[in-house]
Amino acid sequence: MVSSPQSPSPVPSGPVPPARRLGILPRAASGSVSCVVAAAAIAIAGLVAVGVGAAGLVYLRFAGSLPAPEELRARAATFRSSRILDKDGQPLAEAFDADQGRRDVVPLSEISPFLLQATVATEDRNFYQHRGVDPVAILRAMWYAVRERELVSGGSTITQQLVKRTLLTPERTLSRKLKEAVLAAEISRRYSKDEILELYLNEIFYGSLAYGCESAAQTLFGKSARDLSLAEAALLAGLPQAPAWYDPYSNPDRALGRQKVVLDLMVEAGNIDQAQADAAKAEGELLTFKPWLVNMNAPHFISLVRQQVEAITADPAALDTKGLTVTTTLDRRLQDAAERIVAQKVDALAARRVGNGALVAMEPETGAVRAFVGSKDWGDEAISGQVNMALAPRQPGSSLKPFVYLTAFRSQRTRWTPGTLLADILTEFPDGANAPYVPTNYDGQEHGMVTMRTALANSYNIPAVAALQAVGVDAFKGLLTDLGVSTLTRNDYGLSLALGSGEVPLIENTAAFAALAAGGRRTPPVAILKIVDMAGAVICETGTDKPCLPPEDLDIGREPVVEPAEAFLITDMLADNAARIPAFGPGNVLELDRPAAVKTGTTNDYRDNLTVGYTPQLVTGVWVGNADNTPMQGISGVTGAGPIWHDFMLAAHEGLPAQPFAVPDGVAPFEICRDTGSRPSDACPERATWFFAADRPPLGKDKDLWQRLRIDRATGLLAGEHTPDDQVEERVFKVYPLAEGWADPNAWRAWAAAHGIAQPPSDQSDRYTFAAKVEIGSPADGATVAGAVPVIGTVMVPDLDRYELSWGEGWDPDGFNRILRRKDEPVEDGELGVWETGGLPPGGYTLRLVARDNDGHAYEARVRVNLSAGATATASATPTATTGSATAATATPATATAEAGATRTATTAAPRETAKPSPAPATLAPRPTLVPRPTFVLPTDLPPVEPTLAPRPTVGPPEEPTVISFPTEAVP
Repeated sequence: MVSSPQSPSPVPSGPVPPARRLGILPRAASGSVSCVVAAAAIAIAGLVAVGVGAAGLVYLRFAGSLPAPEELRARAATFRSSRILDKDGQPLAEAFDADQGRRDVVPLSEISPFLLQATVATEDRNFYQHRGVDPVAILRAMWYAVRERELVSGGSTITQQLVKRTLLTPERTLSRKLKEAVLAAEISRRYSKDEILELYLNEIFYGSLAYGCESAAQTLFGKSARDLSLAEAALLAGLPQAPAWYDPYSNPDRALGRQKVVLDLMVEAGNIDQAQADAAKAEGELLTFKPWLVNMNAPHFISLVRQQVEAITADPAALDTKGLTVTTTLDRRLQDAAERIVAQKVDALAARRVGNGALVAMEPETGAVRAFVGSKDWGDEAISGQVNMALAPRQPGSSLKPFVYLTAFRSQRTRWTPGTLLADILTEFPDGANAPYVPTNYDGQEHGMVTMRTALANSYNIPAVAALQAVGVDAFKGLLTDLGVSTLTRNDYGLSLALGSGEVPLIENTAAFAALAAGGRRTPPVAILKIVDMAGAVICETGTDKPCLPPEDLDIGREPVVEPAEAFLITDMLADNAARIPAFGPGNVLELDRPAAVKTGTTNDYRDNLTVGYTPQLVTGVWVGNADNTPMQGISGVTGAGPIWHDFMLAAHEGLPAQPFAVPDGVAPFEICRDTGSRPSDACPERATWFFAADRPPLGKDKDLWQRLRIDRATGLLAGEHTPDDQVEERVFKVYPLAEGWADPNAWRAWAAAHGIAQPPSDQSDRYTFAAKVEIGSPADGATVAGAVPVIGTVMVPDLDRYELSWGEGWDPDGFNRILRRKDEPVEDGELGVWETGGLPPGGYTLRLVARDNDGHAYEARVRVNLSAGATATASATPTATTGSATAATATPATATAEAGATRTATTAAPRETAKPSPAPATLAPRPTLVPRPTFVLPTDLPPVEPTLAPRPTVGPPEEPTVISFPTEAVP
């Protein structure tokens, strides 16, 4: 007989490890906490509320129906088999017939004291003190539930559980709870505590077809219940609460986590000390389980069905004792293909130390599981084949990256787009206590500035970490929780979570992708279409008001978790075969014969790799690795899981029409520059059309990294607005943005330059800081002059070398005579020189001013004047005078045809025809020598004089401003 432990206080004195953190509590329990506790509280309150007299009548009526002790024992030994069918009604398993289940009844004296203590501490700490119903246990369960937000310890006593399993139905009504309480009290009056405990331990279902502790001990450990160690007993005692969820074969980590909770409860109850508990926990990590062989189809899928039946009926033994008919979602054709392909592809990689694989295939819209493979071979003990790797949490690698970028879409702080630029450049990220975190890419390379689309398609690590830093780990975890991921519960994740450092079960990862395929609407995995009891009553049925879902999942899927536009944008990026070519090459295994969105994932030590992808009709997740967590040899998601995904998806879609992904409202196509994601500038080398959210279009073409810039030929610096056109060379640059937040803001540009991506100069040439101004102000164009004529004007030229002043005969002289040979000082509205006209015949003349900079670039201005005969007055303007200036920056150098020092002497000139007044300038005839020249009359209607300019370069001016404009989009 087990000793009676002391009654604990209602509020436990020691902490209980959070069950969710340990990964040992079924999700169904979480949603049922309030239901269980509330029902227990209602039962107690009901007994008080009806009054003592009325309660006595109720008690007598229920107690009168209590069977004799012999009948209670007889009922405890009976159950009815259930059938499990595929979606077409064909049997998967004649599940768990009474003759197939193991039951060995043993007396209490043949059961290990450790198991007795562990069971009482876990299920009913005050078992030896109460009279069948324990208000203290209810309060304790409520306290645990509120504190941990999980059902760690139940409120029902061992006696109540025995009544519920043997004498009552599992309905959740006040009447049943009252009946349960009354019958438990009456059984406690008629049976001894040892008899009740003995009945319970021989009746309770431990999973794996094992009823009673003796058969469970033999099934799991190959030994009798009397020989169980503390570690083994604690593991067994933790199973009855949810045998399928804690199944050591399918979910050893959950089973061991639950074992630790049981050991802590034993410490609290005073059964063992902390040192014994710690030693048993260490022993638990080394436990091995006896192979469990049973003949059934899709055994790991049956495990999933068990979990869901357990949650739907709130009865762990319902599938084995209630004679249910369960119609599942499994498609036998797809299941056979999945099992065959997983086995073939894993065997083909045996030389690379690949031993196992798993696959989950679901319909995105309904969540119906069509194929489910938990291991390559359920019966292969060498690979731990009975461990259900589709349900076991493992690191998902880069398969989480789509959800990092989806978080950036959703976040009001970022609101990124597929064209957002990210720096795939080695970066030291601050990361709390782990700082700095310096991720590298799978290929060991850096790829510079890349769009989000390119970063996701090629699975670059550095941009994904930058994105997670921008949105925050909590926001990312929150999104994944909304999508049904239940295992990322720690608070110490760093930025490496973007690369899959947390653990996620394959089925939950696949279901998260299913939400993307379903336009942002989450649908939990559904394994059951219909459950009918042995009387023909429908317990649940998909598509009715009683769907086959656990209570906490009933409201899931009614509203989108993610905006349809944002879900589609992720899908569109994952389906872009062209975008992933740099990393995966053309014709890779991620391409199907139809549109498909797909993502791979590989842990950096090659312990896990995944491929998860979908079409509008089906989403499939594949895991490849080893159940014992040993690393593979250089196998990535695309070489390990990828071929399985590819071949299965082809087989699954055989005969189905190819369907595009539907474009939702709020999404529109935009032409962009392919490698920069903005609207294309005229310098963009390759354009494409991408989808964007209509309210978040791509950035304008002025933010395109590709820019056509004006460069000063001489200095190589940026040309200024006054740089002469013939000194400008237009060049195309891919201009990297400044590295905002970095110690060196030019770090990204330095990286680009070091990797052969030329960057423009950041400084502007200081040679042409103002507009050149070369003009003759006096004499004015069209003026009449005589004698010594002062020439007044301006020469203001950047980087001035010299200027020259000369004169020529006629309106369009064949040559010029210098007045001033060379001067290198600028002049502003001052005297440029004096034109001595003595000895020159009257008539029309042209004054020319030419200035040159140090590059030989010339600027020219001319005025036309009339030289009068014998006049001594200075120049006077005619009414039709025009300006005599030239400020163009592209004028051609003037060429003098008469050098300084050359003189033209003539005492007489041949008579010349008098020029007739005309709008056109007069034409001067050649002068014969020694012939007197007639007086030249200046026409009164002078045409305007245009400066002589050099032709501009044939390259047209840029459409963008001539001053460089760098993109201003914030890039983390």
